[in-house]
Amino acid sequence: MNTTASEAQTVTIRPATSDDAPLLMRAIIGLAAHVGEADGVACTEDDLRRFGFGENPAFEAVIAAVDGTFAGMCLFFPVFSTWYGRPGVFVQDLFVDRQFRSLGIGERLLRHVAGLCRDKGGVYMRLAVDDDNARAHPFYTRLGFAWTSDQRSYIASGQTFAALSETTGGPK
Repeated sequence: MNTTASEAQTVTIRPATSDDAPLLMRAIIGLAAHVGEADGVACTEDDLRRFGFGENPAFEAVIAAVDGTFAGMCLFFPVFSTWYGRPGVFVQDLFVDRQFRSLGIGERLLRHVAGLCRDKGGVYMRLAVDDDNARAHPFYTRLGFAWTSDQRSYIASGQTFAALSETTGGPK
């Protein structure tokens, strides 16, 4: 997918490969820093290679470049809605490098991923936005995303997940 950001800049979007793990990692750390959580990132380049590009990938990603320079990425994975009876996609991370913001890169990445999802029979895209990310909320609203006030996101991680995942041997 080639589109023009301006007369002199060409934007390309392509699938990420395992060789892109450093770029993905840079973007993930950039996102974490943006929300004040840079020290909270435990993910490594090796984790990305292992879980994103192995035999059974847990995610996909696309890379945006402007004139060959990394400009951003979108990391996503398939989901399924029992309400719609159709697949969709969950966008885990959307990142645009500071120097390329306001060029429409984020929108192009989302449109590209939505097209990939549609081509696989998908009918929806879901994502979560940090409450304090004031710039992101109007961006997603402008694209037509709606806030789902009827749902809350919960997470079990760390010791809670470990306890939850322990085998109990079934009902007694």
